[in-house]
Amino acid sequence: MKLIDGKLISEQIKAEIKAEVAAMIDNGARAPHLAAVLVGDDPASQTYVASKEKNCQSVGITSTLYRLDKSITEKELENTINFLNNDPEIDGFIVQLPLPEQFDEQKIISMINPDKDVDGFHPVNVGKLVLGQDGFVSATPAGIMEMLKRSGIETVGKHCVVIGRSNIVGTPMSILMSRTTNPGNSTVTLCHSKTQNLKEIAASADILIAAIGKPRFVTADMVKEGAVVIDVGIHRLEDSSKQSGFRLVGDVDFDEVSKKASWITPVPGGVGLTTIAALLQNTLKAYKKASL
Repeated sequence: MKLIDGKLISEQIKAEIKAEVAAMIDNGARAPHLAAVLVGDDPASQTYVASKEKNCQSVGITSTLYRLDKSITEKELENTINFLNNDPEIDGFIVQLPLPEQFDEQKIISMINPDKDVDGFHPVNVGKLVLGQDGFVSATPAGIMEMLKRSGIETVGKHCVVIGRSNIVGTPMSILMSRTTNPGNSTVTLCHSKTQNLKEIAASADILIAAIGKPRFVTADMVKEGAVVIDVGIHRLEDSSKQSGFRLVGDVDFDEVSKKASWITPVPGGVGLTTIAALLQNTLKAYKKASL
């Protein structure tokens, strides 16, 4: 079993971005600029946004955070999005999800300028993904593709099973893995909570991507000997033996599944880190497109 080291791969990607940004600044250009809109005080969202800010700083990308109270109206949020859409100094921005329950997330996402939608959630960018056109791919699937590529994992002709059909991970992941690219060119099965014989289908996978949002859902009897296992999930479970009082686990029972897998991502230290690196890649891409 080999670990797909998200920390190592994300550091490689960030080093490449840092060098490119430094060269542009040396030539008199301004730094790329990523903004984030955070509505409310959800602890997980605050942690994610803080991590994005820190990573931007590490590669020379300017970062701005717009904090909005959870009691704001939809019109106030729309005004912030319109301001960012029209600010030529902002190359890309994200609206941190989930939003407070009074907001229609799809409506809000659709208001973002697709050319600044570095999260890759806008319908235009999703459509471009389906059609194989150049757009922004959501960061988690993009980061997973980097993991496969940089680890030298063969995907052509392999059976890839994706568990979970979310618009953010599962569905775009299935599209990317079926494309005529490398990584890609796999035969893909997209499974979900209503899939019959899920255990048998998962056990037939050469590459298994777990994004179902349930802690330790994928057990050893669902994994073929020698399979590549990508764990997208991250969950806090109470653990009195830890100083923090909890431990982080994924959608995969790592201790048991790792005994059968040829490659596996850890949690933490896996997909989450390459997700942020891919967001930085998208920001640099948005900057370059705006500079044309």
